Amino acid sequence: MVFPYADKNPAVMKHWLRRRILEPLLALLRQGVSPQRLALSVALGIVIGNIPIFGISTLLCATIALVFRLNLAAIQIAQTAMAPTQLLLIIPFVRLGDWILRAPSGPVSIKAVLTLVDQGLVHTVVVLWGAMLHAGFAWLLVAPCAAFLIYKLLTPMFARAAAKMSARRAATALSATRDVASDASSDAGS
Repeated sequence: MVFPYADKNPAVMKHWLRRRILEPLLALLRQGVSPQRLALSVALGIVIGNIPIFGISTLLCATIALVFRLNLAAIQIAQTAMAPTQLLLIIPFVRLGDWILRAPSGPVSIKAVLTLVDQGLVHTVVVLWGAMLHAGFAWLLVAPCAAFLIYKLLTPMFARAAAKMSARRAATALSATRDVASDASSDAGS
């Protein structure tokens, strides 16, 4: 997902994030998705969206959503929104994996990777294969804790949003009932 207004007015960026991410998630709540299931879907989408191996997050999210009957739209919205952070976290995951496995650090920097890409995609994959395995290993260790924490943070937020929506619906229904009763009593008096 590309943030088209990233270099412009923060208010425009905020509006874009609200329209593309928050409003679709709140629409899922309005459609009856429980706050817990929505929080789990979003938490997994965020964590899987930051997997340090390109090209597998969309398929992995879809598979997990289908197997565990999570909301496919919510998990994909969250996963897609993580594209910028996925890029930012690749090198830290590689370094963490190197540290955990006590492996020597390889040529993983933006400049080194761009130099490798100039030498060809196959060469790049061969040279960085170990680094990607180390990054994937580090992600596997971090992912469960991150997913749990994000889920625990999001669940009450979505529950409050659902409660507000329910209260608004109840107030609207009560107002409509009063209007109908008022109309009926004025018609009876005529």
